[in-house]
Amino acid sequence: MSLPPLFDNLRLPVIGAPLFIISHPALVIAQCKAGIVGSFPALNARPQSQLDEWLAEITEALAKHDAENPDRPAAPFAVNQIVHPTNTRWEEDLVTCEKYKVPIVITSLGAREELNHAVHDWGGITLHDIINNRFARKALDKGADGLIAVAAGAGGHAGKLSPFALIQEIRDYFDGPLFLSGAIAHGGAVLAAQAMGADGAYIGSPFIATHEARAMDAYKQEIVTSGADDIVGSSLFTGVYGNYLKGSIAKAGMDPDALPEADPSSMNFGGAKAWKDIWGSGQGIGTVKEIVGAGERVARLAEEYAAAKAKLCD
Repeated sequence: MSLPPLFDNLRLPVIGAPLFIISHPALVIAQCKAGIVGSFPALNARPQSQLDEWLAEITEALAKHDAENPDRPAAPFAVNQIVHPTNTRWEEDLVTCEKYKVPIVITSLGAREELNHAVHDWGGITLHDIINNRFARKALDKGADGLIAVAAGAGGHAGKLSPFALIQEIRDYFDGPLFLSGAIAHGGAVLAAQAMGADGAYIGSPFIATHEARAMDAYKQEIVTSGADDIVGSSLFTGVYGNYLKGSIAKAGMDPDALPEADPSSMNFGGAKAWKDIWGSGQGIGTVKEIVGAGERVARLAEEYAAAKAKLCD
């Protein structure tokens, strides 16, 4: 297992997951400068024309950083493309990504061969997030360069399989780039992901509790004060299974321990909206104790990773 040269500048084998609504240039730039891949969903840029502005801001900031710090260049960044048919602007977003030669494109909710070809043509790579082997094989058959295995415990839309089972089965037939998502919020867990066969970790929820994240203060504080027992899994809010903070569900007037079955024909929760009012989170947040800068969050992960590695060598 080895990552392509694109990942050579990583301080830590981590991708900062694209957080719907929350990820924006300030967070991405801070993550990349700190030495992990920063990413954001293209749909966070609204209207569509804002995507051009965001990519200009990110590429200019990282180029300036590299010029001033030739001994520690920034990590690459990624744009997440939702390629489900309901996203009518993904092709337009792809054209904008081509303009800036986005180095990594992360695809979700569908795999598109034409998108993979387009990204390869400008010299980038594609990673596709999957929750099971069937989707993994389909993504690779359509030309994805690597996979993000979304296992049980991940925040937002999540898988239900154990990471041990999912990673081991994928490694039976695929030796390319493979990142693991699911309850990873500590540097030791990053090392554990590598030990079980992944190349690195895909971390989202801990970065909600950072100064740069575009999240409400109450959301950030809820991450800090919550633990694994405060996460509930449900398909009620979007029709797709996901993990959410119980506190946000309660504040929306619902009992998080007695949620009704999902009814896709009536996604109305008394005005509460998924992601805006119902807050996604993974199960690993018990290790997140305070709101800090994204750079400090990466530094702590790196320290924990090094300590875990040293402990294994004792």
